[in-house]
Amino acid sequence: MNEDRLTALALGFLRGPGSNARTILGLAGPPGAGKSTLARHLVAEVERVEGPGTAAYVPLDGFHLSAAQLDRLGLAHRKGAPATFDAHGYVALLRRIAADRFQDIYAPDFDRTLDEPVAARHVVRPHTRLVVTEGNYLASADAPWPDARRLLRELWYVHTEDAVREERLLRRHLDGGRDETTARRWVNGNDHPNGEYVKAGRAVCTRTVLGSGLHEAPQRGSVS
Repeated sequence: MNEDRLTALALGFLRGPGSNARTILGLAGPPGAGKSTLARHLVAEVERVEGPGTAAYVPLDGFHLSAAQLDRLGLAHRKGAPATFDAHGYVALLRRIAADRFQDIYAPDFDRTLDEPVAARHVVRPHTRLVVTEGNYLASADAPWPDARRLLRELWYVHTEDAVREERLLRRHLDGGRDETTARRWVNGNDHPNGEYVKAGRAVCTRTVLGSGLHEAPQRGSVS
């Protein structure tokens, strides 16, 4: 099964020389590919084998700009595009995660019900050995994303066929309260160009993994 193979790869980071060091695994991919589903699965499975708190989840979506900031910048219609994230803040948090093994490190998330980022939903504990972070733009060539990649042990590209992704995204927007016409317009006019931008970075990823076979669970977070 795809998920079992990927779990084994993640657990492999915690074996052998240097295994007491903290490892950061990145997941990139276009909207609706299944990045957050895979990240949560990997964290849960590593904790099941290695114990509570040994793995942690840090989503890029927690660094989405608030509605107030998007309005100020005139970017509300492009929510989810690269410019609508605090990318430098995200890189700064990854640097702290890589360097600080003595303090609890809190990470934000995105709440779909509120349609806003929320602070401190996730925590990286001092004994956390694997951090799984995911986001659309981790493979981007534009600054500051290469700085983020230098902090990762590996970066996996989560691939799902466009038709499957778009169906997931449509369902997501409908569940979020948009009517079908507005939801389809958002998928075609916003999610699609964001996804095409993400695909350009696939070649820099360590490996490609399939997201189409992942079992999606209800999520409070992630607009991507």
